[in-house]
Amino acid sequence: MLRSACSAPAPQGLRQIVWAAVLGCALATPLAALAQGKVYVSSEKDNKIYVFDAKGERLSAIDTCERPRHMMFNANRSQIYVCCGDSNQLGLVDTATGKMTGTVPLGDSPEIFDLSPDGKTVYVSIEDENVMAAYDLATKKPLFEVKTGGEPEGVLVTADGKFAYVTSEVANVVHYIDLGQKKVLKNIKVGKRPRRFVLAEGGAELWVTNELDATVSVVNTKDHSVKATIKFAVQGMREADITPVGMTPSTDGKTMWVGLGKANHVVEVDVATKKAGRQVLVGKRAWGLTMHPDGKTLYVTNGLSDDMTLIDTASAKAIKTVAVGRVPHSVLVQP
Repeated sequence: MLRSACSAPAPQGLRQIVWAAVLGCALATPLAALAQGKVYVSSEKDNKIYVFDAKGERLSAIDTCERPRHMMFNANRSQIYVCCGDSNQLGLVDTATGKMTGTVPLGDSPEIFDLSPDGKTVYVSIEDENVMAAYDLATKKPLFEVKTGGEPEGVLVTADGKFAYVTSEVANVVHYIDLGQKKVLKNIKVGKRPRRFVLAEGGAELWVTNELDATVSVVNTKDHSVKATIKFAVQGMREADITPVGMTPSTDGKTMWVGLGKANHVVEVDVATKKAGRQVLVGKRAWGLTMHPDGKTLYVTNGLSDDMTLIDTASAKAIKTVAVGRVPHSVLVQP
């Protein structure tokens, strides 16, 4: 009578190998569960959004309008809005089909944008026109403009939808804009060439990266005074090469990760103490940062080495670098 291989008793050595394999699979399962979802990276020179799994394996590419830069999801993450700087459009990308389904005409050289809390209005910095412009997403029509200082970039709308902050790279200020009155209420003096924003401490602080003086300005959102300035240094790097732009908070809000641009590092900053801590070497000109919703992986786009670095936040170590097309700008994570 024949006995199957499954029913036959395995030799001692073979049984050890089998159990080791089973144990390895059991241990690997939680690790795989740490990185789920999709990662989207805009490529300025390829006119595409590249799609990866959360571990950095490329899945597909989405054709977009010309020079895709800043991206945001809509509320349910069924759509990606992408600002295209050369074709002066906001691209509308369906995440289910992986295709761009339409565009909204914008002004000349749009940069960064934010959405109203109800998702109906987009507020865009129009660099070459020195304005922040509002557009109705349903009708695709312009609503109004507010004049800013030279080269506006960062845009952040408050949670109540009543106000917006906009950086002016030339004027070295943050404009505090009343969206109802459609005018600037205050100009907040910060560092040289302010770029991007993140709210911290439950909205009590506005963090502003200053590209040309290696700092972050921390603004009190109650009285709009600068309460702290965080200065960065990287061993072996000149101050002129430390050019902070992108930021993203940890999921618990206790730390802020800042991309140091041409210094080719990211740094973790303690939000409470405002002290810079661990630094991680990444690719060239690290500007775009996004945290995975589980808080365990930080994704960093490196604009001059055409790649993306994945960082394990627990150990503050780079675990993988992947090619992402020419001049990657922004990165989004869909869990």
